[in-house]
Amino acid sequence: MSEKTPTVYDVAAHAGVSIATVSRVLRRPDDVREATRAKVLASVRELGYLPSASARGLAARRTGVIGIFFPGFDAAWEIPALSDAEDGLVRMVRDSDDQWGQRPPDLYFDAVLRGAELEAWRRGLVLMVGVGRGADPEAVVRDIAGRVDGLVVLARSVPDEVLSSIAHRIPVTLLAGPRRGDDFDHVSVANSEGMRALTQHLISTLGVSAPRYVGGPADSPDDVERYAGYCEALRLAGVDPATVPPLRAEFRREIARELAQQLLAEGTLPRALICANDQMALGILDVLNRAGIAVPGEVIVTGFDGIDAGRASVPPLTTVFQPMETLGREAVRMMADRLDAPESEPVSKRLPVTVLLRGSSEG
Repeated sequence: MSEKTPTVYDVAAHAGVSIATVSRVLRRPDDVREATRAKVLASVRELGYLPSASARGLAARRTGVIGIFFPGFDAAWEIPALSDAEDGLVRMVRDSDDQWGQRPPDLYFDAVLRGAELEAWRRGLVLMVGVGRGADPEAVVRDIAGRVDGLVVLARSVPDEVLSSIAHRIPVTLLAGPRRGDDFDHVSVANSEGMRALTQHLISTLGVSAPRYVGGPADSPDDVERYAGYCEALRLAGVDPATVPPLRAEFRREIARELAQQLLAEGTLPRALICANDQMALGILDVLNRAGIAVPGEVIVTGFDGIDAGRASVPPLTTVFQPMETLGREAVRMMADRLDAPESEPVSKRLPVTVLLRGSSEG
């Protein structure tokens, strides 16, 4: 007959503390005195105790798990397939800037997720990540929503009616984008203000009369706000935005390369390309550098996000840095607060951004 599985009651008796103290040690160890924490953890190890998520959830009506849903991964189209081939444990290659597909993907979703993980860990919560695949993310969203206490979702990545249905059962926090008549908590960044400031700098300080905007998907809430900031800067300079129609590259580096190659072939490269994210700006730099086009001497290129790859590009990329890690942390903080006070009023928070002037615009 197998030995009896130890319970939280056994740990409390073994350590000579209350069940509540054992729970605090396992959920919020920093809230417990070091000596008590050490005694409880020694009992946990000696007894071989493992916390039961299902039992804990039944007792507290919570699982201690928060979900976060992204519609996809940054640069997912560039991720190579795994191989079973074993052709040696060491390879030697000559590294060069010409190898477009070999840059590390330290990108927007990575930074947001890192922040969410940090804040969940700090609060003694577990983070469950769901990533959409295919044209319909509803099945993934509903599946993860059935397993968690609350759900963080990128704005406009899930149909409104699906989110409304989920919100009847668990709280929902939206990342990015303005409030649109909903009752969700929102956390976003100063997209329009940041893009307006950058565009005004190019026009007023650098003398670019009509910079061209390179946008992502037209229905992206981030892109909508950034394009609005760009248009506002044009109007303030006396330029009608309708005379400078936007270009589109879907927030993707390889599509931006194709766009840049098309502009080169047509001879229609503008004096400045203001990109709605860094990935597109880096794709354009790839092509201009290979074609021998001087940046910023002949063409100015700017981005938005502030990913690490922009600092290491040639030349370093002028961009609007958004606090992506803080965005993830704030989303989890909002969710934790909502779980503690479910009847409180909806909250919206906009985080500040920083325009980083670098070599791709400043020479």
